[in-house]
Amino acid sequence: MLKIGLTGSIGMGKSTAARLFADAGIPANDSDAVVHDLYAGEAAPLVNAAFPGTMKDGAVDRRELGRQLAVDPAGFKRLEAIVHPLVRKRETEFLERQRAAGADMVLLDIPLLFETGAEARVDVIVVVSTDPQIQRQRVLAREGMTEEKFEMILSRQTPDTEKRRRADYLVDTSHSIATTRERVLEIVADLKTRIAKGDFRNA
Repeated sequence: MLKIGLTGSIGMGKSTAARLFADAGIPANDSDAVVHDLYAGEAAPLVNAAFPGTMKDGAVDRRELGRQLAVDPAGFKRLEAIVHPLVRKRETEFLERQRAAGADMVLLDIPLLFETGAEARVDVIVVVSTDPQIQRQRVLAREGMTEEKFEMILSRQTPDTEKRRRADYLVDTSHSIATTRERVLEIVADLKTRIAKGDFRNA
């Protein structure tokens, strides 16, 4: 079973690309969605123990957690030590389900793929990118986003130029959704051809 790693910096259109892969019939595991789910349950008391005052009504208050991390960026390491193993467990369960179902390929949507060393767990890397100005416009249009917060997020992410360099496939979302969909379908078709030819014997 071929494992596609999908990644891209904030505001690049990764969520849109992930949805288009799903539309093309590729089972997808969204790390961000898993984190949201964990924050609403299993991870909440663990996060609250490390960051007191961040749990409200049994779930992580992301705004308060973000405020604490902005004050103490070193806290990201503590947070990752709590959350990443739980996310990996969910990912493993997803892969087991899809393997049992006979899927020939799956998509692992991992925002911090390079930053966490997850490239070692996938067979092919798809990077989603766009023009830096478009990226900035998209991100700053989000509710509650500031220049300062945007720069802090970027500082924790592998530069887009480096991601592009390390990609097996690139999806440029600078144009229309239709153009992005066309590119995603091209990638899926190419991967299916390569699987049929036996290019991924160890996948």
